[in-house]
Amino acid sequence: MKIREKLSILFTILAGAILMIFAALIYYSAAQNRETEFYNRLKSEAITKANLFFTAKVDAQTLQTIYKNNRETINEVEVSIYDIAFSLLYHDAVEIDVVKETPQMITKIQKKRFLNFYQNDWQVVGILFPFEQKNYIIFATAYDQYGYRKMQSLRDTMLMILACSMAIIYMAGRFFSTKVLSPVSDIVNKVKKISALNLDLRLNNTEGKDELSQLSNTFNQMLDRLEHSFNAQQQFVSNISHELRTPLSSIISELDLSTNKERSIKEYQAVIQNTLQDAQKLARLSNSLLDFAKASYDPSEISFRDIRLDEVLLDARQQVGRQNPSYQLDIHYETEFEDDSDISVRGNEYLLKVAFANIFENGCKFSSNKSSSVTISIKNEYVKLHFTDSGVGIQPEDLPNIFTPFFRGNNKKYADGHGIGLSLTQKIINLHKGNISVQSVPKDGSIFTIEIPHI
Repeated sequence: MKIREKLSILFTILAGAILMIFAALIYYSAAQNRETEFYNRLKSEAITKANLFFTAKVDAQTLQTIYKNNRETINEVEVSIYDIAFSLLYHDAVEIDVVKETPQMITKIQKKRFLNFYQNDWQVVGILFPFEQKNYIIFATAYDQYGYRKMQSLRDTMLMILACSMAIIYMAGRFFSTKVLSPVSDIVNKVKKISALNLDLRLNNTEGKDELSQLSNTFNQMLDRLEHSFNAQQQFVSNISHELRTPLSSIISELDLSTNKERSIKEYQAVIQNTLQDAQKLARLSNSLLDFAKASYDPSEISFRDIRLDEVLLDARQQVGRQNPSYQLDIHYETEFEDDSDISVRGNEYLLKVAFANIFENGCKFSSNKSSSVTISIKNEYVKLHFTDSGVGIQPEDLPNIFTPFFRGNNKKYADGHGIGLSLTQKIINLHKGNISVQSVPKDGSIFTIEIPHI
């Protein structure tokens, strides 16, 4: 069932329930008024006939004749008169006797002076009537045919009005829900046109503050993120293809040339050496891509534990030094710490070691003296690391892009690389809720600053 139909039905049910409650209250009020008015009429008729009987001394036969004549055309009130000893003094029609009076009724009326009740659908009143220092009990009863017909007519009219109102309310609900939800239909039709080939399409931008405007704006923001992510993914795949193609082409070319004719041992050794270097480049690229993928995982899927950053830095220095014995790597403490928690962070040891090793390696391979150092300091809620080198530095126009995957600046002529290391490092630091920034002066080295919240 569509939302439009649900809203129409719910609106109709709600409005119908309210109308039914009001109709029931009106009907109940009308029924109470009818009952009260008829009891008053019975009381008035009873007193009038008692006055005729006692005061005017109208004989019983005349009163009975009037009653019987009137009863043929209208619902005449039937009156009976008793003394307190339950002796019948007068009755309009003993043969009918709708009330069926009992001594208990007499006793109750003597105590309360007034009594009203129903005998089947007939209303009955009993009153205590004093005359010449004696008390008499007068009963009056009748069937309110006119009143009941009015109530039935009122009930039928209300039901008809209620049915018509429900139909009108349902149609009005359909109309207004269609009008209100028409922007949703527009959104649905527009979204159906959006695919991977046209992620630049956007929903109509509205400046309203209602929920549909917020939905459109939120969806457009999501499309912005998807388009950016999709473009980045395409660029990423394109860069990977280029980076993989170059060493693979070199390997194929070297091996192809070596099989064209017989060569000397030295020539074969040179081919093997070149092929080995290209294979090592592929291995480093594969490892970097795997680390990049791992750093892109959902944080909930990566194991974190309490680790000391100085120990991770020592492991990173050892790893880089083992792979490049000529590199000079130093670790300094700017401030002393009294507690292990001051230098401990909640993180993933492997990823942090990869990040620190990347910065160590970058600092050394772009420096003529192949050296890089890190200074550790404790600042309030952060552990701050300053990685310093005296290398070729970074050109100002390259600084905004150094953390972009596969970006290589003007200094790429000084050392080999794939442009993954710094972007991978930034992802890892962000994963640990930290910050990384860089300051660099061309030909005067660079300073990478990392801040990670400690425990």
